[in-house]
Amino acid sequence: MEKTGANKMGTVPVNKLLISMSLPMMVSMLVQALYNVVDSIFVARICEDALTAVSMAFPMQTLLIASATGTGVGLNALLSRSLGRGDQKMADKAAINGLFIGVVAFLIFMVLGFVAVKPFYIVQTGSADSPITIYGVEYLQCVMIFSLGMYVQILSERMLISTGRTIYTMFTQGIGAIINIILDPIMIFGLCGFPELGVLGAAVATVTGQWVAAVIAVILNIKKNHDINVSLRGFRPDRKIIGTILAVGIPSMIMQAIGSVMTFGFNKILIWFSSTAVAIFGVYFKLNSIVFMPVFGLNNGMVPIVAYNYGAENRTRMIKTIKYSIMYATILLLIGLAVIELIPDKLLLLFNASENMLAMGVPALRIICISFIFAGTSIVLSSSFQALGHGVFSMLVSLARQLFILLPAAYILALVGMKNGGDVSYVWWSFDIAEIGSITVSLILYSRLYRKVISKIPAKNE
Repeated sequence: MEKTGANKMGTVPVNKLLISMSLPMMVSMLVQALYNVVDSIFVARICEDALTAVSMAFPMQTLLIASATGTGVGLNALLSRSLGRGDQKMADKAAINGLFIGVVAFLIFMVLGFVAVKPFYIVQTGSADSPITIYGVEYLQCVMIFSLGMYVQILSERMLISTGRTIYTMFTQGIGAIINIILDPIMIFGLCGFPELGVLGAAVATVTGQWVAAVIAVILNIKKNHDINVSLRGFRPDRKIIGTILAVGIPSMIMQAIGSVMTFGFNKILIWFSSTAVAIFGVYFKLNSIVFMPVFGLNNGMVPIVAYNYGAENRTRMIKTIKYSIMYATILLLIGLAVIELIPDKLLLLFNASENMLAMGVPALRIICISFIFAGTSIVLSSSFQALGHGVFSMLVSLARQLFILLPAAYILALVGMKNGGDVSYVWWSFDIAEIGSITVSLILYSRLYRKVISKIPAKNE
């Protein structure tokens, strides 16, 4: 097996390996975050209602992406463990069954794109004829109905990641994001001879970038990924393999779906104050993605290393990987905290913020980003649970943070704010409360997992 393949995860020094595998993912996911921000910057130039509409699409979009990335997490973990054990047959079967799950999920969301999007917006806005509903339906229907490219892209990239070829995912994600960024102003404003599509143009740009990235990812797997052989010849869905993938993938999907429920609930709370508060929340998530996407890229590099060494029964490399990941994640988030605390007004002005939006948004960003101090450890430990096949633990952390703590705290603080002259700033503190709860739950679950599983794995000298 080539040195650049899966076997390096059991031999290359951990710090060097983590950086080499994570850095391409961090760069590519940062580029992806930037294109999400650029999307909103251009949409904000249409009007604040358009920006609010795209912000309100976030819960449904999160569900869509969750089904793809959740399947990808389960596939990644099974592939890495299989390769760690030297089980080539299982790795090949896992790959084709993972793609099958993705196609089934796409068909479900395509149907939802036709029948569920308009009711979804009406529930939030209370009107089928409001500009927010009209903009939102145009945008979200396109994203959902043509989402097959996203599924193929994500699952193909997970195959590359699981064998240590993260450098290629930097190309696929980067190229897809760059195409989106280039097409955004062209499609939205009707440049270079194209018709002016408005909010729909942002969706068309997004889908086009995904399809191009998907084609490139498939080609790279065929040409460069010699550790996995994907073939449709004689394929029949394997219940056991699908169940193994979903055993890790479904908790991951639920975790992200919980984020969708949280966002939907949070938007409903914020609309008590104003639609501007909802727009600010949407802007925060875009800025948040720039800070957190590199951390998620770090995690994507970490998961196959932990999973591989779990399969190879090497506790020393597992623990080292987790410790280094926590350290780097915390450093990245502290840098993000410093930037947002120092220039929140300038960041908001990127989204064409009005005076009212600035007055409300500056304290919002400064309050929320305090939670970054605690987030790094929780994120890494949650991904470690997935790598070790205990995705339910990750789900419990997400449930605790977003449903059991964040939304109730936001609701209570919103009542306080309404009694104090309609001051929405109280609501933002719920993020900090939730993150403290999240790190507490993460540490408790990790301690339990260490006692019952990790401590029983042999420690090997390097």
